[in-house]
Amino acid sequence: MPRTTTGPTAASPLAALPWEELVTSALLGTDRRPPVAPGGRVPADGPAALLDAVALHTVRRRAGLLPAVPGARPEPTPHDPRPQLPEAARHRLAQLLADRAAPTASGRRGAAPDLTELIPQWLATANRRGFRAPAALVPPLLDAARARTDLRPQALAFAGPLGLWLAALNPEWKFALRGSAGGSLVPDTGDPEAVRRLWEEGLFAERIALLDAVRAREPGAALALLTTTWSTERAEDRLMFLDSLRTGLGAGDEEFLEQALADRSRNVRATAAELLSALPSSAFAGRMAARATSCVNPDRTGAGAGAGASIAVEAPHECDAGMQRDGVAAVPPTGRGERSWWLVQLVEATPLGVWQEQFGGRPAEEIVALPVADDWAGELHAAWCRAAVRQRHPEWARALLGAASAPPAGSPGPASIAERSKLLAVLSEAERADWVAAFIAAHGLSEAFQLLGVCTVPWAGPLGRAVVDALDIARDGGSYPWSFSGVMGLAERCLDPAEADRLEVLTATPDEQEDASPGAGGYWSEAFQRLVSTLRLRAAMEAELT
Repeated sequence: MPRTTTGPTAASPLAALPWEELVTSALLGTDRRPPVAPGGRVPADGPAALLDAVALHTVRRRAGLLPAVPGARPEPTPHDPRPQLPEAARHRLAQLLADRAAPTASGRRGAAPDLTELIPQWLATANRRGFRAPAALVPPLLDAARARTDLRPQALAFAGPLGLWLAALNPEWKFALRGSAGGSLVPDTGDPEAVRRLWEEGLFAERIALLDAVRAREPGAALALLTTTWSTERAEDRLMFLDSLRTGLGAGDEEFLEQALADRSRNVRATAAELLSALPSSAFAGRMAARATSCVNPDRTGAGAGAGASIAVEAPHECDAGMQRDGVAAVPPTGRGERSWWLVQLVEATPLGVWQEQFGGRPAEEIVALPVADDWAGELHAAWCRAAVRQRHPEWARALLGAASAPPAGSPGPASIAERSKLLAVLSEAERADWVAAFIAAHGLSEAFQLLGVCTVPWAGPLGRAVVDALDIARDGGSYPWSFSGVMGLAERCLDPAEADRLEVLTATPDEQEDASPGAGGYWSEAFQRLVSTLRLRAAMEAELT
């Protein structure tokens, strides 16, 4: 029989309860939290009464909903003058982005190329050719950049103004706005008023981007801009702004950096000292050279031809106020001796040309080969390595690296691969590739991964052949290919695509040796098939973007 009511309360004794009370009873259950009507009365059928009240509240809420006030329509997207992608390249990008979102199968990788690893290379080529992103593919491109920070610089450059415009409308893409708040682009650095306004009013990320842009165009103008607000900046901001001066560093920056040596922040002082040490003619470099050459000298205690044929070291006995003002940290790290700590800081801040004068015009290669007294060789060579990297000095980097075929322990410079990688980065691209190729030929691939990372892409012919030959030797040795998965992955991205035909012979399954790992030949065959397929795919991508 239908109910007869005279009003909302009669229809549901719980209708007067607030919505939040009803939700709480529903979540906890009417047995644990029975709904209580006004006056303290508990309905006989609690669940039914609760549902009646919820239904009534829902109708009220819908009926009382006011239409939203319309917001302002967004401005049209800025014009992007770059040409459209060729149709084949557009389809390729859609395929790469779709593969990124596809679920990954477990188990063996198989012989198919890993498309996700080709996205950075595709974007770099598209940006180099000056194409603009298709509008329909900008959202998945921003999703990919959100998931992978390594894609962001290239992806945002390719997405262009449309990417920033969309990012301003979607909080999930806000990472794209960090370099330009509100989606606005860095203003024309040739407009002084726009530059001044953004520098004074912009967010920190905007100001960093602006300073970098001005510095790349006109270093002196960037320094002048920085000095206008330097005294009012926070310490952490001063440090980041100071780091921007690495671009275009020159004699005109010396006065400002000398003043920064007295900064309140220890990190700012240290960075200023590092930048000054990269200016060999600076007064700072002269002061550090005077201190260092009083500690490191040709050993003149011998007689005749032997005099000066070794290096004598007398480390500082104190870290005086002048040294500390010039950025020398007085307190060493845990486990490090004070005197060796002070010595290394002096030597790494000294212009490397000073040592050739100090040692009678000897070339760097001869100086680093000289014996060093009292077991100071390790500390002295480590400091020279840091100086060569800081001063971008190829002659000293070459001397400290030594012959690629020599065992690390027998080289004059650092034994660590990380330090060698930094020294390699100072050399020209061709010399870098030749040195790493010789290193692989002599020592194999086990320690070469980090060294390969500093070589330009695509790898030069000798380097590529050295990597493939080493992989072939590993295959013949019967080991599993995943022992070399890092190098194989690099080869897929870095080998010259023209090498694909030459590598075809390696895709066959080799005969298994008696002492080989079971099934290793099949895995190697798959790995080389994937390498060849990837190289051919890269060649096709390059052609599509031409």
